[in-house]
Amino acid sequence: MANNLMLSRIQFAANISFHILFPTINIALCWFLLFFKVRYRQTGCETWMRVYRFWVKIFALTFALGVVSGITMSFQFGTNWPGYMETVGNIAGPLLGYEVLTAFFLEATFLSVMLFGIGRVSDRVHTLATLVVATGTTMSAFWIIALDSWMQTPVGHTMIDGVAHASDWWQIIFNPSMPYRLTHMLLASGLTSAFFIAGVSAYRLLQGDPKPAPKLALKVSSTVALLLIPLQIFVGDLHGLNTLKHQPAKVAAMEGLWHSENHVPLVLFAVIDEEEKTNHWALEIPSLASLILTHKTDGYIQGLNEFSGEHPPVAPVFYGFRVMVATGLLMLLTAALLVYYQYFRTGPRQSLQQPGPQQKNMVQGLPRWLLKLTLVMTFSGWFATLAGWYVTEIGRQPYLVTGVLKTADAVTSVPSSHIALSLALYLTVYTVLIIAYIRTLFVMAKRAISLENDQDGNPKQQDNKPHKNQVNTQEKLTGEQDYAAY
Repeated sequence: MANNLMLSRIQFAANISFHILFPTINIALCWFLLFFKVRYRQTGCETWMRVYRFWVKIFALTFALGVVSGITMSFQFGTNWPGYMETVGNIAGPLLGYEVLTAFFLEATFLSVMLFGIGRVSDRVHTLATLVVATGTTMSAFWIIALDSWMQTPVGHTMIDGVAHASDWWQIIFNPSMPYRLTHMLLASGLTSAFFIAGVSAYRLLQGDPKPAPKLALKVSSTVALLLIPLQIFVGDLHGLNTLKHQPAKVAAMEGLWHSENHVPLVLFAVIDEEEKTNHWALEIPSLASLILTHKTDGYIQGLNEFSGEHPPVAPVFYGFRVMVATGLLMLLTAALLVYYQYFRTGPRQSLQQPGPQQKNMVQGLPRWLLKLTLVMTFSGWFATLAGWYVTEIGRQPYLVTGVLKTADAVTSVPSSHIALSLALYLTVYTVLIIAYIRTLFVMAKRAISLENDQDGNPKQQDNKPHKNQVNTQEKLTGEQDYAAY
């Protein structure tokens, strides 16, 4: 059974780690698409539509992988964790059903309009379809986060013969940690999408793309990133205070705090020794953890000694939290540099103009080293999100549903060899898919570079702007040209 437990945990971790990559992009990417489309309608500038057309194809590709991996993940509730649905299925089942009925159907239905409706439906209807899909992605996140948050801080239920029954759906959905977790996740998606767009746009610029679309996308995404990061830090602080109140053992693991005390130092880094219950080579700032978590330098924080046998494994929670924070700080630095060079070292109109003669170390007014850094940061949001989710989910152990169901009590009894085989197959398929996804992404970006830039990016004349019941002729597809590659 011990092997079953560990293999099932690894398999579910592999599945959710792969799956979460794609919703994390798409939840916010669709709102970026809506912004691009609205700006096109407001200004008539064809460059906005070119940005939209390129990224809507990437949205569809990402959506497809998210759907496929989400289906296989849900199967594991029955194959690997039968005790979960037997115990809390009365709550988990409806919440998952609401996600499908109110969110997935909206996304799947109107995505076809987004992809194939240009030139076939009115511009207003097409914009409305984009809004509906964006709303659907956010509603999907709402229901999934509601369920996960209830597993972290369960309320609004009654246990009858070992089975959870809903007594107050309002309390279940809006449980104590849900508002903080949802806001934190939505902001994380915004940052993931922003750096995703920025990184691919930087790649196009580095490859010599002279068109204004990638530079415009880079400017928008980097600006959004710089606005969201301070907000994410603020929300993260609120989320941490909420976690301290409801899940103090998780916070103790995050801080590497083995014994309860006042004047708790902030451990920047240490080597965790779970056998000796101590930290080696710790780099600390005195009293700062107490100040952050209690807003008092002499604040009292419970240590792991108060949760003997009931606290999570310390090392993955401790290191995961620091990976998340370090990645976030690097994202802040990168976004700040991008905004500085785009707003203060070049004129704001340069992002919509054809580039002049290139200086040796500059690309369209931006330092080559900065674009390379941005390219490296393309998937930084993935690393931060995964690290944060590991902290959240591992930090709940040894419980699957805090105080209600332990993980070991929900695992399957099938032979461990079966789990090992399915795990190997999952890892093989997911490795191939992620490599194919990234390769396809940059192939699409490179293909966009080769297309002739037959527009100068300037706003169109007033009589060419889209009107009610009139489709702009410039939106129609001509010949075999792949409009998505702009």
